[in-house]
Amino acid sequence: MHITELPNGVPTKLLIGGNWRESSDSSSIAVMDPATSELLAEVANATTEDATLAVAAAYEAQPSWEATAPRERGEVLRRAFEIMRSRSEEISRLMVLENGKAISDARSETAYAAEFFRWYSEEAVRMAGYLQRAPSGSNQILVMRRAVGVAVLITPWNFPAAMATRKIGPALAAGCSIILKPASDTPLTALLLGQILQEAGVPDGVVNIIPSNRSSEVASKILHDPRVKKLSFTGSTEVGRSLLIQAADNILNSSMELGGNAPFIVFADSDMNAAVEGAMIAKMRNGGEACTAANRFYVQTPALEEFTKRLAAAMGSLKVGPGLEEDSKLGPLINPSALRKVESLVGSAISNGAEVRLGGNAMDRRGYFYEATVLANVPPDAEILKEEIFGPIAPIVSFDSEDEVVSLANATQFGLVSYLYTGDLKKGIRVAEALECGMVGLNRGLVSDPAAPFGGVKQSGIGREGGHEGILEYTETKYIATSW
Repeated sequence: MHITELPNGVPTKLLIGGNWRESSDSSSIAVMDPATSELLAEVANATTEDATLAVAAAYEAQPSWEATAPRERGEVLRRAFEIMRSRSEEISRLMVLENGKAISDARSETAYAAEFFRWYSEEAVRMAGYLQRAPSGSNQILVMRRAVGVAVLITPWNFPAAMATRKIGPALAAGCSIILKPASDTPLTALLLGQILQEAGVPDGVVNIIPSNRSSEVASKILHDPRVKKLSFTGSTEVGRSLLIQAADNILNSSMELGGNAPFIVFADSDMNAAVEGAMIAKMRNGGEACTAANRFYVQTPALEEFTKRLAAAMGSLKVGPGLEEDSKLGPLINPSALRKVESLVGSAISNGAEVRLGGNAMDRRGYFYEATVLANVPPDAEILKEEIFGPIAPIVSFDSEDEVVSLANATQFGLVSYLYTGDLKKGIRVAEALECGMVGLNRGLVSDPAAPFGGVKQSGIGREGGHEGILEYTETKYIATSW
């Protein structure tokens, strides 16, 4: 039974070709409330047949959308931004229901997600090419950019609004039609975004949304359809690797935003108040369920005890509870498997000598709650430092020298984001340059910004989202040699 009323009018069907429809086999996905482990809603469960229909709809809509004036495409996105702002509380509460995050986190995400529509409404008219004379003087070099074509967007459950708009915005701005496959844990927010985009004036077939728990089958069907020209995926490195293998069959233009293992470095000369404040943002945003979450804390020995005490006090002050309670700051994990993973990582660290300074246990209550946890004296080779935790756990390791901490921070296959705090800006820039990652928060616990290029190196991804770079991911470069 439904224990909580959904906001009025939230779609639960597939959006294909401008029509809301049941799946071809009438099956559904059970969407659970992580705070209660009870059924929240049932959503249409797309089949491979539905996936093919979505590709056909997008392919049919692609030429006219690409031919639409950039200003007009931008105005559609601007209207979507305005609608999101006007319905922000509805969107936020819906995210809490299906994702579990605290309402304050959900409101921040809604505002952030809407900004991608505003940013790319402005970028739609700035997809410039260039003209130059060939060095030999024999001809002119004319370079232009055009939409890559039908784009498949696959998004995760942890930021169901922002991870969708961060892809939809640039794709539509560039002139691509899209097929969005949201995570089966959190499909409702994506479907509501589809409704908002329809209201904003997106033509039928330009935006298609197909939730499915048959993820591998549906993805394979779409990626092997020759009408599809682009794949953009956000999720785990393991799944991204599999999708890239399949994308290779048709040589698809691919963007990947994959796993992270972010180090958070605190030098002894840091402003300790700022470092703890930044750590709380970097670690506890979305309850730690973020690829950008601080995953490993490296604290220089003279500051180790003070930072550990302060961080434990700050994390311990967070009220744990269902996200819709206004004073709750730490909601549940997304599902039982996420809870089991966190329990396993913490248990392994403790058995290998880590000292519990705060928390360390799943909570004895309904839902998938885990205590905010601080682990001190974590061995540098502990498994918890190698895995993406995706929970409210802060493992702390001491270091002595700059070279030592750079080596520790870079000893991972991941390279998404790093955080570092120091009172010496020269040292900060030097260390930031040495860190093997796509982004660095220097004396900041938050790096995400719609106007900035978001992405990683190594096995954390390919390409960038956000900024001007984000729209270029949905274009192909065409060069014309001519003379006059």
